[in-house]
Amino acid sequence: MKTYHFSSFNAALTLEPMDTRLAIFAVYTGFLVAELAAGHWRSRDIRRGDWLLDVFSTVAVALTGPTVVVVSATLLGAVAPRSEGALAELPWWAMVGLLLIGDDLVQYAWHRTSHNVPVLYALHRAHHSARYMSVQMMYRNNVFYYALMPSLWISGALVHLGLGSVYVGYAVLKLCIIAGAHSSVRWDARLYEVRALRPLMWVLERVVSTPSTHNMHHGRHADDGVTFYKGNYGNMLFLWDVLFGTARITRKYPPSFGIENLDDRPWQVELMWPLVRADSESTLEPRQSERVDA
Repeated sequence: MKTYHFSSFNAALTLEPMDTRLAIFAVYTGFLVAELAAGHWRSRDIRRGDWLLDVFSTVAVALTGPTVVVVSATLLGAVAPRSEGALAELPWWAMVGLLLIGDDLVQYAWHRTSHNVPVLYALHRAHHSARYMSVQMMYRNNVFYYALMPSLWISGALVHLGLGSVYVGYAVLKLCIIAGAHSSVRWDARLYEVRALRPLMWVLERVVSTPSTHNMHHGRHADDGVTFYKGNYGNMLFLWDVLFGTARITRKYPPSFGIENLDDRPWQVELMWPLVRADSESTLEPRQSERVDA
């Protein structure tokens, strides 16, 4: 694979596919250790198929994500050779802004659309079939969900255009926020109890995804008063939900997780559909209660 060289503050910076994989490993391992230390693994509703699906999907995205970014950058370079580094002189904050729009906002739209289009929900269903929250299931999706994810292809194009000098740092920050939102270690719960932090938490929970807001999206029963299927789609920024009317904040956590009235699918089907199919696929479609106008 091609290695892209960019300059930032007159210092050479090299972006290689392995960079983000190492970051994924470090953050992922850190949260796993925290969950293990808290004893959460002993009380989870997890089966053998869950373990296999979590492991294989995590390995798949560790390979697929960086590959899509590099392939996208390479294709743009082949189509428009003179475009390489065209935006490399932008200030760092402008680069971050472009990534927030081209990557995180587009991923919000992809996630939201996936809950309304049956064929896309079939690729995303695995993420919601887990009956537990954990960093372990953070990347639990069908392999084609990430391979087709528009935000990754756009990120690759932006890297080619010169944003590689901030992309790795941006990706690590996003990873930390997403991992924190999926982890069973509810870091926000104790902060809500600190009176002096209430103004800060009011702002924070409206800007980035937190365990509470994202747990609501993964709740199992719509009538539990907390679960919110049809919103809280934000990945790094919860701000997109606030801006586009799909936000709900309760500072509570659903009592259970998963997909209501779910009939089981083999883990191979959830990972590799449509290459691997089940006998009946009626529940591959989104729950009626989570359909919204996109």
